Amino acid sequence: MINIKENERLNTLNHSCAHLLAQAVKHLYKDAKFWVGPVIEEGFYYDIDLNGHTLTEEDLENISKEMKKIAKDGKRIYREELSREEALEKFKDDPYKIDIINELPDGEIISCYTQGDFTDLCRGPHVDSTKECKNFKLLKFSGSYYKGDSKNKVLQRIYGVCFDNKEDLENHLKELEEAAMRDHRKIGKELDIFMNDDLVGKGMPLWLPNGALIRKELENYIYKKEKAMGYSHVYTPCVGTVDLYKTSGHWDHYKENMFPAMKVDDEEFVLRPMNCPHHMLVYKNSLHSYRELPIRIGEFATDFRYEASGAVKGLERVRCMCQNDAHLFVTKEQIGSEFKNVVKLILDVYKDFGIKDYKFRLSLRDPKDKEKYFDDDEMWNNAEDKLREVLNSLGVEYFEAIGEAAFYGPKLDVEVKPAVGPEVTLSTCQLDFLLPKRFELSYIDKDGTKKTPVVLHRAIFGTFDRFTAFLLEETKGALPLWLSPVQINIIPVNNEYHLEYAEEIYEKLKDKFRVSLDKKDEKLSYKMRESQIKKIPYTLILGDKEKEEKTISYRKYSSKETESLTLEEFIKKLEDQISRND
Repeated sequence: MINIKENERLNTLNHSCAHLLAQAVKHLYKDAKFWVGPVIEEGFYYDIDLNGHTLTEEDLENISKEMKKIAKDGKRIYREELSREEALEKFKDDPYKIDIINELPDGEIISCYTQGDFTDLCRGPHVDSTKECKNFKLLKFSGSYYKGDSKNKVLQRIYGVCFDNKEDLENHLKELEEAAMRDHRKIGKELDIFMNDDLVGKGMPLWLPNGALIRKELENYIYKKEKAMGYSHVYTPCVGTVDLYKTSGHWDHYKENMFPAMKVDDEEFVLRPMNCPHHMLVYKNSLHSYRELPIRIGEFATDFRYEASGAVKGLERVRCMCQNDAHLFVTKEQIGSEFKNVVKLILDVYKDFGIKDYKFRLSLRDPKDKEKYFDDDEMWNNAEDKLREVLNSLGVEYFEAIGEAAFYGPKLDVEVKPAVGPEVTLSTCQLDFLLPKRFELSYIDKDGTKKTPVVLHRAIFGTFDRFTAFLLEETKGALPLWLSPVQINIIPVNNEYHLEYAEEIYEKLKDKFRVSLDKKDEKLSYKMRESQIKKIPYTLILGDKEKEEKTISYRKYSSKETESLTLEEFIKKLEDQISRND
């Protein structure tokens, strides 16, 4: 789906269409006053004070009709620059525009745009005439607090989108419809996977039993792979002292993304935003020889990062997350082989989950920027050359991003293209020469001298939260058998005659699979439909034939075909499917 905000032409067009919307609203609601109408990735919106009126679908339809009339009239759009005094006089009857003007810095050019009988404060640019905005669609409306503050007045926010032609608009609307069907927040609610409650806090999702099962299966999956590769897993606290993050350097570079410090007795603590400082101390807990390295420390760790309330989104953007995190402590000679193993693990996991549309981004420093990055030219050159060498040896396609490295070292990010929406970063691996020095980490080398290890920070799933959101949207909630919260739903055709046999089958399956037994006194068609809505991979239908022949009949999700097997054949079929991660 196209990002309208990043497309220069569509950005200008949608901003102009926001003014078309405002002009139509002013025609229909004479007392309307306007806050802001920015362009966003999906189009545009305008926040409007309708003097106590709450919008309805009928209002939206009437506003759209008025917009079409104005666009057909095709008035030219003119720009005018004003002094601060002139601007304050022109918009004296609109307190929202007065507030914007008063917040502008001294010397800022103030401009407005006029189209016919409507003038709006704006820095622009705009299209030449309202006729260019005729291919639009008003999408929805909602309430929005003035300046995003719940203590302020609720304004009416109208969302829309505009394209240069009707075909592009219709294609975009189809994509929006598909995106709505795949929205993990909608799926998460329908399938009882997670919930949010403002009483707990924005961006703090609660994983419901179904979601907890999915997350546990993901944890088991990656734990097994990491254990086979020699990882040792730990548990560390969700808080750390301010001094811990001053030692790591995060306090200077990352403080604005942390939650505020909490004073307890004579110490100040923060909710941890990442786990590397804790893992540095786990390594430092004992003396190490070069023979022990590499040491791989993993953790499924809960972290907390401050996200603006308007940015949080379901499981995708959260303030509380669980990372599939690990730190590898290596010698300089081991950098290449360990980095290679991380990339191989990423590729292995993506193959298991059927992730095919992705690209590697190698984030490098800008050598001209001495302030942003740890100052050691030799370290940076060696590290970047090592990472390039590994990617080239694996035949992996990648692109380089100059100036995108972390302050302590180069990194590899994997950008995945989901079914809908912009690319997301799932996996990452970062090389770090700095943190081991800050924490004074060491190992005894073969010549008996102390050396400082190098650290690789890596996350394969990224966070379990974002990865689950990604999976739900990719599959529309129809997860593979091994990952489904309920794998089999058993339905007796008639409780009076078939429930006893259904219970017998349930007892034989429940220790091998996640099984539910539908005992509701409802019609078979209703129970079958409910099983499909819940997207359960296999539904067993047990009636007279199955009871007499000691067999089972099943229907796979989204299929209309019913097949019959012995119970032993059915169990073998599912065990084989699970072993393939299908």
